[in-house]
Amino acid sequence: MASGEALWQISLLGLATGIASGLVIVGFRFLVESTQGSFLGGDYENYESLPYLWRFLLPLLGGLLIGLIFHWLSKEDSGVGIVHVAERLAYHQGRLPLRNALLQTFGAATSLISGQSVGREGPSIHLGAASASLLGQWLRLPNNSIRVLVGCGAAAAIAASFNTPLAGVIFAMEVILMEYTIASFTPVILAAVSSTLLTRLFYGDSAAFNVPAMTLQSAWELPYVLVLGLVIGTLAATFIHIAGKLSSSFGKHAVWQRMTIAGALMGLVAVAAPQIMSIGYDTVNATLLGTISLSVLLLIVAAKLLASATAIGLGVPAGFIGPTLVIGAAAGAVMGAIGQTLFPEIVSNTGFYAMLGMAAMMAATLQAPLSALTAMVELTANPQIILPGMLAVIASGLTSRELFGKASLVLTLLQARGLDYRNNPVAQSLRRIGVTSVMDRSFAESTALLSNADALTLLRKNPQWIIVANKERNTNNQLLLRAADLARYTEQSASETINLLNIPAQRLHWVSIDPQSTLQEALEALNNSKADILVVLRKRPFASDLVYGVLSCDTIDANYHLKPRYTSVSNRGGENR
Repeated sequence: MASGEALWQISLLGLATGIASGLVIVGFRFLVESTQGSFLGGDYENYESLPYLWRFLLPLLGGLLIGLIFHWLSKEDSGVGIVHVAERLAYHQGRLPLRNALLQTFGAATSLISGQSVGREGPSIHLGAASASLLGQWLRLPNNSIRVLVGCGAAAAIAASFNTPLAGVIFAMEVILMEYTIASFTPVILAAVSSTLLTRLFYGDSAAFNVPAMTLQSAWELPYVLVLGLVIGTLAATFIHIAGKLSSSFGKHAVWQRMTIAGALMGLVAVAAPQIMSIGYDTVNATLLGTISLSVLLLIVAAKLLASATAIGLGVPAGFIGPTLVIGAAAGAVMGAIGQTLFPEIVSNTGFYAMLGMAAMMAATLQAPLSALTAMVELTANPQIILPGMLAVIASGLTSRELFGKASLVLTLLQARGLDYRNNPVAQSLRRIGVTSVMDRSFAESTALLSNADALTLLRKNPQWIIVANKERNTNNQLLLRAADLARYTEQSASETINLLNIPAQRLHWVSIDPQSTLQEALEALNNSKADILVVLRKRPFASDLVYGVLSCDTIDANYHLKPRYTSVSNRGGENR
């Protein structure tokens, strides 16, 4: 597993991850929809039926409840959603804690039930990734395998939430893992397939949005599709800017204050535009079918963008993919209506532009054009969207990124917290390999003082390294030396007692690293310490530490063509040579 080449083992785990994630997503969706249906007359999206007072009070009370629970239960770490998953991948090798997953379940369910203008995909991705990560941690898998399982969980979550297995795979590779490798593709695909099959048993296999067949009328329509991309890219940049500014400005405020502000704003907006409450997929369906007037579409665009960006920026524990679909559909329909007025013989119907708008808004917000385009094809079961969709997603993505200088919303929110997603080619290569797959297993442990006979017995095992036993594990006195130095001394000296701390030898200071670590972690451990070499070691609370092997910087270098931090291990070491 540590080598990154155990394809059939990680594939089986990917399959298991897909089933586990699918069950979690089905349970989460049932919890939310059954609760919503209980007070919305059986239609879990019919928030328009609520009286004006409840449209205001429901989000306000929901925000206050979330804020108080998060403040009470998690004063230090209440990270949730896609941004939390990205942070754990970047800084914790994909190890997601159980507490955050439980907070996500409660917070997201409360957000959606209380009508906050957010989506369920972000929470689903967190819960799917957490299920996979916790499985890997329970099995004590190496961290490179846990990272792949997190991608499997994310793919399974998207596939289960949207009934879009292919989009789930591409989303996991493009947005979560941010790399494409054969070793990752296979388990991720199996996870997406298994979770999709599971959810289809409960919800059927029909597309998420029911739209009639639509197509581009002619090539003369493509310039207007390009204009659509520019407009949607501008909206995406605005969405990212508002969310990022609010996140950096209010990040240090108490969580209950942020949640209450978000709930109050949502309540005020919902009084005038109840169509934006909760997920809003009924609004998307009506937009695709062309049953919403132009004035209401404009209201939905403005209200959804403001309310959703505020909720995401203030940290409401839910997703932002759903809101981008609603905003994109409404904005696309507006562009379609305007185009039909100006160019009635060229421009297709509003539903077609609503589909293009959904893909363009999702692509520009996530900077993930392939994921967005694939999702739209699967969501609407309309392959005719591919050609104009490709133009729309690239135009919107370039507008947001190049014209307005906006990174993806995930990276923007990470940077607002003072973090970043380290994803350079060196890190990608090193974190695919676990330390136990490349470490030197040829070692022996010995006390500092030993007899000549014991030394000869030890050398008959042909070790490469000798680790000097240190019961106190004092990091300033953790030493090892090459067995060749001891062999040379025994040949030249007739002393009956040998002190490994005094013989002529190069003694290297070492620090320990856990056997589940990747080579990226190993390189960081060497760079952040004054050690010369690493010992792969598992610390056990009620037993002696278990040593697995020795890892030098040269070994790390051999697995990726880096410029070595030291020319070789032989020209760096302790003061005793």
